Amino acid sequence: MADEQIPRIVVGIDGSAGSMAALDWAVQEAQLRATTVHTVMAWQHPSAYGASNAFGLGMDPSFGTQQALASVAETKASQLVDEASQGHEVPISWEAIEGHPALALLSAVGDSDLLVVGSRGHGGFVGALLGSVSQHVVTHAHCPVVVIPGRERIKSHGKKKSDEAEAGER
Repeated sequence: MADEQIPRIVVGIDGSAGSMAALDWAVQEAQLRATTVHTVMAWQHPSAYGASNAFGLGMDPSFGTQQALASVAETKASQLVDEASQGHEVPISWEAIEGHPALALLSAVGDSDLLVVGSRGHGGFVGALLGSVSQHVVTHAHCPVVVIPGRERIKSHGKKKSDEAEAGER
């Protein structure tokens, strides 16, 4: 029993309003469960089309770009965690992983963890209920997944019908 690990809450972050709502929810839930939060920020090296002479020589001319992207992702992840932890006693760890966000999140969780994602991140189609990452992790995770709607969606659903009718009459 002593070796049994307390499940943690793993959160996907990208700086979007949806991921920040997910992080806020996860921190509050971790306080209730007396557990930890682990955030994952994934980044991808941009694809290059065509080959340059440097690739033919076995050199990677984008190595500096890769290091810069990793550094920016680490800095942003650290900053977001610092902001989220203010005023809370919850231990929050973070990692920045190169790769597709959905795959990075799935590799970061264990079977007994709880995975939390925002319903929409950066990019995608405006108006879609779920983004591609949240949809992928919901269908492929081997642990419970919580999808948190963005703050703007919560605000729009929180209005009364009479408020919406008044707004339409103006």
